[in-house]
Amino acid sequence: MNRTVLHSTRQWLVISVAAALLAGCADEAPLAPDREPAIEAQFASLADRNTDRADGNSDRAIVTLRKVTARYHNIDAAIADGFVLLHPCEERPGEGPVGTVYVHMGRLLDGIIDPAAPDALIYEPGNDRMNLVGVEFAIPYSLWTEAEPPSFLGAAFQPEDEFGVWGLHVWVWRKNPRGIFAESNPRVSCGAA
Repeated sequence: MNRTVLHSTRQWLVISVAAALLAGCADEAPLAPDREPAIEAQFASLADRNTDRADGNSDRAIVTLRKVTARYHNIDAAIADGFVLLHPCEERPGEGPVGTVYVHMGRLLDGIIDPAAPDALIYEPGNDRMNLVGVEFAIPYSLWTEAEPPSFLGAAFQPEDEFGVWGLHVWVWRKNPRGIFAESNPRVSCGAA
């Protein structure tokens, strides 16, 4: 066999093997370092709760939230995109742990509820890094003129008087036994703060 044919065959073989390895790992590629398989059940129960949404809006909204926030498992990416510390890890008396919140002021002040652009990110402090556990939608009281509080996928926002906003937590990266829209999450810890 001549050298050119042997070299071409070897290159083709290397490329084929690399492509096969990448394809084999594609659906195991982590979106985030701490992705939990059990969280899928939480999303399924959300879809069951929203059975009137035959068009799949709830599924698409959650998939969108995870997709657009996956890069923020690296907190430096969140900061580079304009998120700033709102408050350190919070434990609400009588409710439990919430986490550390980073807010994007431009998104907060636009008054829009958009799964592609959540207003805040919720982190759990770890020993060597911050762990993304959820997101928050928020609308300042001054921007909401309706009689009823805003809602997202059928979940009503809660008043957060200390910040002057209507807020809704969405636990898209940490399963919450209290539900995906609960205000606090017992599986979040402020212990490393």
